[in-house]
Amino acid sequence: MSISEKVKSVIRDVPDFPKPGILFKDITPVLANTSLVHEIVQELVKDFKSGGYDAIIGIESRGFIFGSLLAYELEIPFIPVRKAGKLPFHTISESYNLEYGKATIEIHQDALKPGSRVLIHDDLLATGGTAAAAARLVHKLGAETAAFSFLINLSFLKGDNILFDEFGVKPNYLISY
Repeated sequence: MSISEKVKSVIRDVPDFPKPGILFKDITPVLANTSLVHEIVQELVKDFKSGGYDAIIGIESRGFIFGSLLAYELEIPFIPVRKAGKLPFHTISESYNLEYGKATIEIHQDALKPGSRVLIHDDLLATGGTAAAAARLVHKLGAETAAFSFLINLSFLKGDNILFDEFGVKPNYLISY
């Protein structure tokens, strides 16, 4: 069984979360399977090992999980992008639309050096709004969005097209629905 098939077989569907009409893809059962987590991380490492990245940004909150593991394995810094008001130092922010509302994310203003090549990781790509907002934060700091990484792509929402059209970077993901 491929890694994609293994991950799909463990992900739990939660209907009507966080609001009616949304089918939430819950990765917490994946996290309970340590051997599967290890396989996922090793697959991600293969995909990004030769990329020459200077940092990985993980998007709150589930992007922190595999983003930090990937940063550890690639021996590069992990930088959190959080919801507004959650970071303790001076920040810059970016607002965006979600498939079910609006949100704002922030990054520390000193998180990246100008010219840095950044890999942005999150657990799920839906409309692309969150990842695009993170990439705009990267650009505001003078760095380059060199790659996008996701565990899951909800392809029917076409977030991958939006990211490619705006940033010229084809997102990488393990599974697609």
